Amino acid sequence: MIASVDEYLEKGCFRCKLGGTPDCKVHTWTEELKLLRAIALETELTETIKWSIPCYTYKGKNVLCIAAFKNFCSISFFKGVLLKDSKKLLVKAGENTQANRLLKVTTVDEILKIRATIKAYINEAIALEKNGQQVEFKKTKENIPVELAEMFKVDKKLETAFYALTPGKQRGYLLYFNEPKQSKTKVARIEKSIEKILNNEGLHDQYKNCK
Repeated sequence: MIASVDEYLEKGCFRCKLGGTPDCKVHTWTEELKLLRAIALETELTETIKWSIPCYTYKGKNVLCIAAFKNFCSISFFKGVLLKDSKKLLVKAGENTQANRLLKVTTVDEILKIRATIKAYINEAIALEKNGQQVEFKKTKENIPVELAEMFKVDKKLETAFYALTPGKQRGYLLYFNEPKQSKTKVARIEKSIEKILNNEGLHDQYKNCK
């Protein structure tokens, strides 16, 4: 695991086998990530590393993180749904995401053009934390499939990780797991998702994944 943002920028995030190689997605967006980092550090946020990516906090509360994808890099606002988004720059991280919102960029020039807006969004996100505002999550109404319940019985770590997910992430997985009619297909989907669940990732989350 990497220990600093400098190491992240130099070596990559090591979230997949490409970490530490020239093919790591971090190296595709190095200059863009450096600029996003610089903007974040102009505010009251504290820089740290969480989930092997740069994360920025206010008095210990997660506010945003920056990360590299295959086709873009981004700022991910943990409570993005509460931001006014006056410039309509934010998108959902996944279909069932409730709180998180991404601001995607692909070039340094693009970032420079909206630098003031990005900083304004960040300051607004900090204000949300200062005011103690919380996202009201919708409770999932999806049933736990028998196959997942059986796995929970033998793998308590998986069960703990699943219920540590936000309600939106839980619902996304349950919709995905319950969709097939055949039990073996459900099991295959669950097994395929275990690593993401243990990493506290939603079904469609990509900002923590180099792939």
